[in-house]
Amino acid sequence: MKKVVIIGVALLITILSTAFLSDKGFEDLRTLYSKPIQEWPKPTIDSGVVWEEFKALPKTDTSYFALMEQPKVKLGKILFFDPILSGSNQISCSSCHNPQTSFADHSTVPVGHDHLVGTRNTLSLLNVYARKTMFWDGRAHTLEEQAISPIEAHNEMAMDLTKLIPKLKAIAGYRDLFAEAFPDEDFSMPQVMQALAAFQRTITSRRSRFDEFIDGKYTALTNDEIAGLHLFRTKARCMNCHHGEFLTDESFHNIGLTYYKRKYEDLGRFVFTKDPKDVGKFRTASLRDVMNTNPWMHNGLFDNMIGILNLYNSGMTMNNPKNAAQEADPMYPRIDPLMKKLDLSAEEIRQVAAFLEAVTATKYRMPRPEQLPR
Repeated sequence: MKKVVIIGVALLITILSTAFLSDKGFEDLRTLYSKPIQEWPKPTIDSGVVWEEFKALPKTDTSYFALMEQPKVKLGKILFFDPILSGSNQISCSSCHNPQTSFADHSTVPVGHDHLVGTRNTLSLLNVYARKTMFWDGRAHTLEEQAISPIEAHNEMAMDLTKLIPKLKAIAGYRDLFAEAFPDEDFSMPQVMQALAAFQRTITSRRSRFDEFIDGKYTALTNDEIAGLHLFRTKARCMNCHHGEFLTDESFHNIGLTYYKRKYEDLGRFVFTKDPKDVGKFRTASLRDVMNTNPWMHNGLFDNMIGILNLYNSGMTMNNPKNAAQEADPMYPRIDPLMKKLDLSAEEIRQVAAFLEAVTATKYRMPRPEQLPR
């Protein structure tokens, strides 16, 4: 009898993941997911993939406001919003990581010093404390290490680092702030980086309706969003890369957007590692608040989520080597084998997009410092 029940549940899951759902189908799917998460249908995961189950973000931390008053955090926030860190005194960290746009910038690529443009889309800083590596290519491993790169980059803040500390020390307000945050040290670049990192660790997502759903509020998601959740876990194969609390595997994949030997060529992680196996690989972006952080992908060329889901639906395998010369080229990008043709219908793609709306929390405004040290 137990075997018959298992087969019946498996058949129901198969039907629900492929068919246009009727009212009864939506009802059955809602019943499947209106349970503790450990009882949800298991996701479709490829052999060898190490994954984690979804996890809700914690409820509001009542210590947040006390945290923001800690001397290092307070200093880091002021530095983050102060254009004095740039060579022109016109560009701050917040110029590209705007709190009102979920700490991204809604631009294809950022515009920095002297109106120079970057080459990669601005990653949101939401939940950056949880990242194992930084940047699209993973070239930094800590927030402290990450902080220095945009400050000195010629097309971002273009600051001569030999001039930054004297510039800050010339301001009494900054001398006082650094003395409070680092009482036993004469501050220099390491303290600037530590303060910026301390502030960035406080930048977190608000809870979404999906978090409420995981925690047992089963009315928080619509029928389409639950259908999208199920597809995300099964037929759409999304959880091979997007899982856990932050919907990312913290890894790097080539999904077919390298544009090898074409206008938008970007060899991805290879530029940092010089390993041909990393050609075209970029970090798996977290899907937390994803619908607030458009345009998407490492190049920021995609501003329509349905279009992006159609790319994944195709499997992108058409971008693999097509002839002997390409096969022999160690630099020719190879699409990650996790990418497969999905055969999602237009309705199913719409439902996956609906689920992504459910993991996106409402935006909130972080007040900028009312006055900067001068």
